[in-house]
Amino acid sequence: MNPMGWPPELMHVVEHSVTAELSTLTRTGSPVTAPTTPYPGPAGDTIDVSTGLTYPAKAERARRNPRVALLFADPVGNPGAAVVLVQGLASVRDADLQANTDRYVALSAAKVPETVKGRPKVLLRRMGWYYARIWIQVTPLHVRWWPDRHLSEPACQWNAPADTAAPLSDPPPPGGQPPAWKKAPADWRELAARALDRLPLHDLTVVAASGFPLCLPVADASLVAEGIEVRLGAGAPDIPPGPACFTAHGHPERFSGQENHTLVGTLEARPDGSALVRVERALGDWSAPGGWLRMGIGFMSKGRVLGPRLHQEAARRDQPVPKVRFP
Repeated sequence: MNPMGWPPELMHVVEHSVTAELSTLTRTGSPVTAPTTPYPGPAGDTIDVSTGLTYPAKAERARRNPRVALLFADPVGNPGAAVVLVQGLASVRDADLQANTDRYVALSAAKVPETVKGRPKVLLRRMGWYYARIWIQVTPLHVRWWPDRHLSEPACQWNAPADTAAPLSDPPPPGGQPPAWKKAPADWRELAARALDRLPLHDLTVVAASGFPLCLPVADASLVAEGIEVRLGAGAPDIPPGPACFTAHGHPERFSGQENHTLVGTLEARPDGSALVRVERALGDWSAPGGWLRMGIGFMSKGRVLGPRLHQEAARRDQPVPKVRFP
């Protein structure tokens, strides 16, 4: 089903990619990028990603400013696929939390079955703090794609019809958004050194002249005294200086966990053709690396922090706490 006439390269990565980088904009217009799992929208005209009801920051940024980007550049489990950048408009859906949760339970179990395989359903049903979801539906406006992460040649491009529009988001809930659930690392340099050494996927996000996030894979990155020095492939579009985000992430081929880190700052051009991300700070991350035992301990720790928020966030939306129901 392809009612919008999307390029085949986009259709393939939406169906098969385990992760895509979602870029949203803060109140001040700075980009924040983190990996999430993409799914085809039910009507075939959107690309849908989700975030937890108990940690809704991505959704609230997208609700305030619907200009977002999705970068499909993860070759794990998807070898030979094109690298695809989507810039589009977000519609946030949290008016029916039970339907959202039912959809996420079904789709995530089908796409990443290792996350539930062998786990007692009685325990999974108690993880409402994780499975309760807000959906972010992305209507693509501009698509670019390259053969691989090297971006060695100029991108192919597709534009949606000029009259393409996205539905309005559901109204925001009353009251204040919950604070960050996890403390940011105090030493971004130590984290950056570890991420550059251990994690295979590195991406840079800036804000394009159009006002949309521009997220691209990095060909080379290294830690220097002033921040992180990055180089992009010759086929990358021009990268404007200004607010920037550097992400590093990775996961096993059989998706049983992940590690990701996000660092924010400003981008400066360098005379040798490279660019410098002058890092200001690292953000708290959602990482669940390691084997089942380590992952289980990590999830219990997250649940102790996020569990109390489940009732609070459902109440803000005047809805009952959604149940975790496996087919």
